[in-house]
Amino acid sequence: MAAQINVEGLSLLKLFEGLRLEAYLDAVGIWTIGYGHTAGVRPGDTVTPAQAESLLENDLHAFARGVSHLVRVPLNENEFAALVSLAYNIGLGKLAKSRVLKRLNAGDRRGAADAFDLWNKGRVDGQLAILPGLSRRRAAERTLFLKPIAVPTADPLIRG
Repeated sequence: MAAQINVEGLSLLKLFEGLRLEAYLDAVGIWTIGYGHTAGVRPGDTVTPAQAESLLENDLHAFARGVSHLVRVPLNENEFAALVSLAYNIGLGKLAKSRVLKRLNAGDRRGAADAFDLWNKGRVDGQLAILPGLSRRRAAERTLFLKPIAVPTADPLIRG
């Protein structure tokens, strides 16, 4: 079973995806519903908040498995969560071909983090354009990717 996205990563993803109970066209013209769910969405579709959570949970399992399959180096939970959020937004196919993944698998974590910023564009009216919302999301994902994990002491009752 693939790892799961941590609470901080889930909060980040939900913040940037937003919850929409009626189908809508996203910034690049893809029919979307719930928390960024796109598979099989058609105009006029609706979901309840519970259905949106269920769709997100199912989608995240698939993206977590995909990230686990693509990454060849050990990850901490923040790195993993940031990568799942990125993949959820750009797709596993694009992540597989990205500089983020190439640099990470080569052991260049800082270079991988910096490459998140390359994914801030989308096609609007047929033209590739920087989207401010994507720039903010990539910055938040990069920050999470680089955030160290606090390691507890061997005995938390020891006082110095």
